[in-house]
Amino acid sequence: MAGIGIRLNRIFKKHTLVHTLYGSGYSMLATVTPMLVVIGTMLLMYIFLGFESLRYYDRELFSCTILYVFIFSLLAASPFNSVLSKYVGDRIFEERYEDILPCIYVGMALNMGLAALIGIPFHIWAYVVGNIPLYWVFTAFCAYIGLGLCFYQMLYLSIVKAYKKISLFFAIGMILCFVLSMLFRFVFGMSIQYSMLLAMTVGFFLIACLEFACAKTYFHENSHHYREVLAYFRIYWKLIFTNFFYILGLFIHNFVFWTKDDMRMVLADTYVCNQPYDMASCIAMFTNLSASVIFIAYVEMHFHKRYQDYTEAVLGGRLKDIEKAKSRMFRLMGEQLMRVTQLQYIVSVVLFLLCIIFLPRMGMTGLVMTIYPCLAAGYFVLFLMYTVILFLQYFNDLTGSAVTSLIFVVVTGIVSVFAREFPDYWYGVGVFAGSIAAWSFAYMRMRWLERNLDAHIFCRGTLLERKNEPMPNAKVYDLRQIRRGQKGETHAQ
Repeated sequence: MAGIGIRLNRIFKKHTLVHTLYGSGYSMLATVTPMLVVIGTMLLMYIFLGFESLRYYDRELFSCTILYVFIFSLLAASPFNSVLSKYVGDRIFEERYEDILPCIYVGMALNMGLAALIGIPFHIWAYVVGNIPLYWVFTAFCAYIGLGLCFYQMLYLSIVKAYKKISLFFAIGMILCFVLSMLFRFVFGMSIQYSMLLAMTVGFFLIACLEFACAKTYFHENSHHYREVLAYFRIYWKLIFTNFFYILGLFIHNFVFWTKDDMRMVLADTYVCNQPYDMASCIAMFTNLSASVIFIAYVEMHFHKRYQDYTEAVLGGRLKDIEKAKSRMFRLMGEQLMRVTQLQYIVSVVLFLLCIIFLPRMGMTGLVMTIYPCLAAGYFVLFLMYTVILFLQYFNDLTGSAVTSLIFVVVTGIVSVFAREFPDYWYGVGVFAGSIAAWSFAYMRMRWLERNLDAHIFCRGTLLERKNEPMPNAKVYDLRQIRRGQKGETHAQ
């Protein structure tokens, strides 16, 4: 995020409300541009292809297919991305760039393997039980794999700060998607919904190919050290659960409300959704999405320098210097958490008012806008909770970050089960309760880490390098052989 961080630092330095709003909006657009491009393309296809003229079943089949493609692509990628990001970061620090291409291949195999393990049984069910046409099922599965590849390849381009290229690739892919949808519909005479699905599938694969080609321009040498990548999953297994529980927590409340009998919709005995709740969740997430970007920019522009000063003091400074650097580092951390909270509060209030005013005029009324306020408050705390998780990982407290994510997903799921029986405006309380519980634990864990940082830094290292190899022979010397050697020397003399 260095490029974004430099730009944001220049904006926020002016310390005015206008520049604060401008910087927050810029940060959000810098990260969600790919998603906005996809949504914009879908809206254009809705308008130009006459999506509203379709019968209800066809419209909902397309909507549910796209919903499942996005949700489960993210879930399939979540167990691997944090560990792979850690591996790539370490190799770049060590300047072993030839080890990154094996990481790309291993991660792709793992990601696509898990995606296929989830997707194949589901799509077989859709064909056999749901009686959905085979061509639709196969195309939906390809779209699911293609989007999963897009999300996976974005990891490596994000590490090398190629955010503009990511947005460019999504723009190219979605332009092709729109053109192909027109071609499939008006030239080849395909149905409207299948023209859109097939065009998006081709667009996703084009984006994935462009991202992979771009990544290979950065990392083109191959050391064939594939086993090292797999070893990282054994060493940093807590990162697997941290990221997976966090992503699962983003959607587990949706899964719970998919079981609410009087609100859920079951399509072809396969797709299950809750349209009002899902739409309210989407709007609430976009309302608060800029918090994580602002935080990362602050970390790279300010906190990283304090952290570097502390590590330099640990390596060669006096005790007084170490204590001073630690105090300054944690003081800045508290200030940045408060600053992110204040900025995000301003952004969320403004966006919340805009949504309340304009969304009803766009047809989003009734239950969607009733559920939205509570979910917006929950997502506000959720993204602040994620910033503390990142701070814990900054200090290598993988246990604390994993427990935080576990608390988040468990509390969110349990409270959401009870919230199904609450009044409409309390439906989103599960997200709020889970985020509050997880944020509270993470904050207390961070304060505990501050008090015990010396033990955490100085008492967890090793003097000898750790290796994974067969244990050497425990025999240091053989006394009988030594005596025989001494006798031989005596006879020789």
